[in-house]
Amino acid sequence: MRHRYLHLDPALVEQLLAALDLMRLFNELLLAAGGDAEQAMDWMRELQQRGFISEAVDLEAFFAELERQRLVSPDGEGRLALTAAGERRIRQAAFEEIFTSLRRGAAGYHPTHAHGEGVERLPETRPYEFGDDLHRIDGGRSIQNALRRNVGELSLAEEDLEVYETEHLTACATVLAIDVSHSMVLYGEDRITPAKKVALALTELITTKYPKDSLGVLLFGDRAQRVELADIPYIQAGPYHTNTREALQLARGMLARHKQPNKQIFLITDGKPSAITEGREVYKNPFGLDLKIVNRTLEEVDQCRRQGVVITTFMLATDPTLTQFVEKLTKINRGRAYFASPYNLGEFILADYIRNRRRRVH
Repeated sequence: MRHRYLHLDPALVEQLLAALDLMRLFNELLLAAGGDAEQAMDWMRELQQRGFISEAVDLEAFFAELERQRLVSPDGEGRLALTAAGERRIRQAAFEEIFTSLRRGAAGYHPTHAHGEGVERLPETRPYEFGDDLHRIDGGRSIQNALRRNVGELSLAEEDLEVYETEHLTACATVLAIDVSHSMVLYGEDRITPAKKVALALTELITTKYPKDSLGVLLFGDRAQRVELADIPYIQAGPYHTNTREALQLARGMLARHKQPNKQIFLITDGKPSAITEGREVYKNPFGLDLKIVNRTLEEVDQCRRQGVVITTFMLATDPTLTQFVEKLTKINRGRAYFASPYNLGEFILADYIRNRRRRVH
């Protein structure tokens, strides 16, 4: 039996309608509908019938254009469905929406413990030190230093030289673990759609900018399961508990198959762990913090630390009891934790991913 929880942010829909950005509105509705193109189109027709979209707008022409561009096409049952090009377009749209909103210093700088061979020159400079590569000397600033020291006369000395700072670009293996338990769509707030946007944006970022990195995505409710990147638009929450322990176990196994020196898990959740797997059975307790579930989960957190896997938790709830649990998890793993809103979740994660793969070289 397939379960669906649908919620649309009225403020976002109003904003998109004001700008009459039909493509972005379609993408937003598409994600909320779990990738169901026909449902997204029906919602747009309903918005027009209710007066939110002007009657002068030819929606059928817009839908025909989607087919002409091969973003949607009939499936085997005659219904319109996303094509590979359509999936690629919503990845690009998610990346553009999130990446362009990044603020300098949004998630803080976190140095990495290993690096690869790539090096990038930074605009910042520092005084030359013996052993620095000569090709890193900033000629313009070095000459300015000499002119200031000699009051307009050019007499270059070692003390005048400045060199560009550089960064090593690290190789990363990342698993994005998304909570799909029922709480992700309860309380009148849609948290699944922002999580999907993040996964789509990360996919676009890594495949286009950092092709040597790897990204895996898994979902966890009563059980954890890996999903293919192409499945991301179709992710839905369900009537599940939260098996965080199995999610970390699966993520650790996925990361073990990669050779990148930096391994990390981005854990997106809004609730406490309420289930663990015991053999073929799932032990569940949604009431309070069950010490059996908590302790088994924290044991897995420590196992991640022992294997050099950093866990960054993005918590979408601020309950004091849950906050204490996340702080304990973070302390054991020596990872990071953010208590974020679904509305800036992508900004935090992309900023953290980019900065976590860089190390300043002196």
